[in-house]
Amino acid sequence: MADPSTYRPAPGAIPLSPGVYKFRDAHGRVIYVGKAKSLRQRLSSYFQDVAHLHPRTATMVTTAASVEWTVVSTEVEALQLEYSWIKEFDPRFNVKYRDDKSYPELAVTLGEEYPRVQVMRGAHKKGVRYFGPYGHAWAIRETVDLMLRVFPVRTCSNGVFKRARQVGRPCLLGYIGKCAAPCVGRVSAEEHRELAEEFCDFMAGRTGNYLRRLEQQMQQAAAEMEYEKAARLRDDLGALKRAMEKNAVVLGDGTDADLLAVAEDELEAAVQIFHVRGGRVRGQRGWVTDKVEDVDTAGLVEHALQQLYGEGSEQVPREVLVPALPDRAVHEWLSGLRGAQVDLRVPQRGDKKDLMETVQRNAQQALALHKTRRASDLTTRSRALQEIADALELDSVPLRIECFDISHLQGEDVVASMVVFEDGLARKSEYRRFQIKSFEGQDDVRSMHEVITRRFRRYLQERERTGEWAVPEELPEGEEGPTDENGRPKRFAYPPQLLVVDGGQPQVAAAVRALDGLGIDDVAVCGLAKRLEEVWLPGQDDPVVLPRSSEGLYLLQRVRDEAHRFAITYQRAKRAKRLTAGELDSVPGLGETRRRALLKHFGSLKKLRAATVDELCEVPGVGRRTAETVAAALASRTPAAFAVNTATGEIIEDSTATAVPRSGEET
Repeated sequence: MADPSTYRPAPGAIPLSPGVYKFRDAHGRVIYVGKAKSLRQRLSSYFQDVAHLHPRTATMVTTAASVEWTVVSTEVEALQLEYSWIKEFDPRFNVKYRDDKSYPELAVTLGEEYPRVQVMRGAHKKGVRYFGPYGHAWAIRETVDLMLRVFPVRTCSNGVFKRARQVGRPCLLGYIGKCAAPCVGRVSAEEHRELAEEFCDFMAGRTGNYLRRLEQQMQQAAAEMEYEKAARLRDDLGALKRAMEKNAVVLGDGTDADLLAVAEDELEAAVQIFHVRGGRVRGQRGWVTDKVEDVDTAGLVEHALQQLYGEGSEQVPREVLVPALPDRAVHEWLSGLRGAQVDLRVPQRGDKKDLMETVQRNAQQALALHKTRRASDLTTRSRALQEIADALELDSVPLRIECFDISHLQGEDVVASMVVFEDGLARKSEYRRFQIKSFEGQDDVRSMHEVITRRFRRYLQERERTGEWAVPEELPEGEEGPTDENGRPKRFAYPPQLLVVDGGQPQVAAAVRALDGLGIDDVAVCGLAKRLEEVWLPGQDDPVVLPRSSEGLYLLQRVRDEAHRFAITYQRAKRAKRLTAGELDSVPGLGETRRRALLKHFGSLKKLRAATVDELCEVPGVGRRTAETVAAALASRTPAAFAVNTATGEIIEDSTATAVPRSGEET
């Protein structure tokens, strides 16, 4: 735990200008990013008596080891830079809303010759009209299914559309009247575009005139005794009304607004957002966050608006209604994103206030549901980490666990994996893969020693860069340590509290030798053997046996299994690449594009070997000289022995086939 006075800037060194500041820990990792109208006034507040600080702020400043800042011209620039750095560095003490899914939207591709209606996720694309977002994709499909009866716009993919044009027959939707079938010329491109534009107008809320016109056409058809037409129009009218009922009018016709409400307690906060377009609620989304920094409701609103509109995937509407107003800079930032004035305010009366109360109730329910779910989950994770600490006699719970596994198939394509769990949860952005470089063949112990040495050598390289530790030996030729000057741990700059290896005593001993060789003595090591799920510790003849019902054992199993999965995935990918194109890799003058073209044309290496030069010349891009080179290269190699499927005893004639491994071969 650091004393903030040890890294406090000198008096007068901090400028009075607006800017953005970063706190870093002892490993150089950015742990907090903030902005300020006056850097001197804001930063000085962090260096008062720790006892007078908010508990979360006190934890942050005592975890930090340095502070730095960047001066900007305006508060809006500070807001933009703060958001960019939070996204880049992922600081542990900043509020970050957890949103575990991408919300679907109804999209109409007006930029195409024949516009298409479909469900889309992610960033908005040019030439596409969006409606939503919706909570579920099925809600979009239900609405579209009802509206296709009246607006039969195409929904098929480009591949299906082209195929229908080639064969001259529409797909099923064209036969049942839910597509105008422009693919076979039932309507022209102009008529189909009119249908798509009417579809967009209806979805945008301009429904009154269209419904009245449809009703008049129905009555006229009935008066002229065209009862079948009248019945069809009646059914169309009913379908549109049912589609409208799914998005009830809540505000005045034509109102575009986003309503944001916050429910919070001392530890967590939930945000709910209603998207109102054309006076109707078109979508809803929600986030939950830990209040890891001392932040009020206005601050939570500011962070939510940054996340909602900062990526550019969500269009800023004319009105944004919030429970508390953030800084004026946020208002200017939103107006800049929209390119026009945005009305950012707290509703005081009328329909908008009533709807805000509904959004607020949704936020409170979301927070209550989240706390109910997380109580058991957080408790279980905490208990698991504590059980591991007790069983291994650690000084503290292992908040960061790294696990290593070796994978190969009979000594070929030897690879290793490193997975990272923080606070009992997988941190996939820090997973790493290794190729074994120092030797060939099957030796799990030696492989484990190499991988852990490489991982922690890079850690020491980073410590040397910051002047905290000297590297006992130089990096091997071709390997580069983390040299990012912006403080981002490029690869391995953050050490674990617990290192887990997949295996027993030999693997644990190899890991300890690797750490001892580098002079590292503050990382605990254990191994988890598959057979009896025994936990092996360095220098002990007997394993630690955790109860089968132990949450700690379950967490170790999850970490080990994740490392095993990650290693096998990489090993299989390497093996598949070697088997499918290995013999063509060394052919001079044959690049990746023509290798793929040859394999695609002939289907397998066996057929490729049997091909004549003239047959090779039939492949697009392959000339006679290249064909002769390929034929000569393949003829000079002796085909591999027949492969045997050991599960059935069947001989696989194609030598490129992969034999089914026996149990335990892939480790």
